[in-house]
Amino acid sequence: MQNRHTDRQLYFNEQEITTGKHVIPYIEKFMPVTPGMRILEVGCGEGGNLKPFLARECKVTGVDISEGKITLARNFFAALPESARPELICDDIYNLTPPAEKYDLVLMRDVIEHIHDQERFLFFIRQFMHKKTIFFLGFPPWQNPFGGHQQVCRNRLLSHLPYFHLLPAALYKAVLKMGGESENSINSLLEIKETGLSTEHFEKIFTRAGYTRLSVSFFLINPNYEVKFGLKPVKQCGVISRIPHLRNYFTTSVFYLLTP
Repeated sequence: MQNRHTDRQLYFNEQEITTGKHVIPYIEKFMPVTPGMRILEVGCGEGGNLKPFLARECKVTGVDISEGKITLARNFFAALPESARPELICDDIYNLTPPAEKYDLVLMRDVIEHIHDQERFLFFIRQFMHKKTIFFLGFPPWQNPFGGHQQVCRNRLLSHLPYFHLLPAALYKAVLKMGGESENSINSLLEIKETGLSTEHFEKIFTRAGYTRLSVSFFLINPNYEVKFGLKPVKQCGVISRIPHLRNYFTTSVFYLLTP
């Protein structure tokens, strides 16, 4: 498990495969992905999610605040002809001016749960959309076994320990320290604890921000686990997925399609 967090080419490849095999077909239940479509990914990282859209000749833009990740993305796409590369922007999304020609699809995979003041963000990003834009979001509900992203811990026991991110913050921090995690890692994990997102809270804030839900799917086994661990995606039991709060504890990923 540690490999994928240090080998960014491997991570890029995983993102590319999952988006091509699972995310695009999910989007295409409501909108075909066709040449010339304008795609924006917020929090694009190294750009793996963008590559399947490039293969379909879409006009692709990726934004990420991390200079290191954008540099890697540019390296990963360097072999493509310049005209075929995505537009990659290193900046805080709040610094960007919405384009005159709005995006047809806005994409966020495993990003919204890292954003502070998520409701403010949902209001802001609407400026980049026209009235028929599809907004795809996938994220792990905070209460799921590894919703704290503790799989990135260097301590082998902690990286495989489910649910301990739900401890009170002071106790959680103490356990991380005892496990030998670095100060930077602890601060990052505590920030995720602060911004972690339940499906119920997400439903409230996107409704207040003026979005309509087109589709939602809860997964017992995250579609990304297929390429990571060889596990086939499994949708959450229908009964559990309809029980607010409880469903978060047994759902490793949730897919939403929204429209403004």
